[in-house]
Amino acid sequence: MGAEPPGPPRPWFAGIGFGVLVGGLTAVVSIGLVGRAWAACGIGSGAAANAMTLLFLAPLIWIAAALGWVILHRTLGRRHRRAALVAGLVLTLWFTWFLATWLGMPNSYPAPSCPGNVPPWWPGFLPV
Repeated sequence: MGAEPPGPPRPWFAGIGFGVLVGGLTAVVSIGLVGRAWAACGIGSGAAANAMTLLFLAPLIWIAAALGWVILHRTLGRRHRRAALVAGLVLTLWFTWFLATWLGMPNSYPAPSCPGNVPPWWPGFLPV
């Protein structure tokens, strides 16, 4: 007649695996977009220097994206799993767009081949 007993306790590391997986995917997509934008607009001193910069940034982006998912899982995901999943997807899409526009299209760099430092393949409906 009383309340149901609580389920088994969840381990402290619950949600980290999903955060690492989605964070890694976010890092790969973001690095790909930034590298493609740099190549299209001729940004940087060369392909090797750009690749080293992106290789340095990849783990930092991965950690930042994974941390967002883990925090969402630990706070919102305890009670509302679907809301946490939707919020995580929105956060991931925003983070990818932010990195692509902030790192991939710097306003201070003179890029003669890309008007306004926007690559020709960038969709017009996405703001820069």
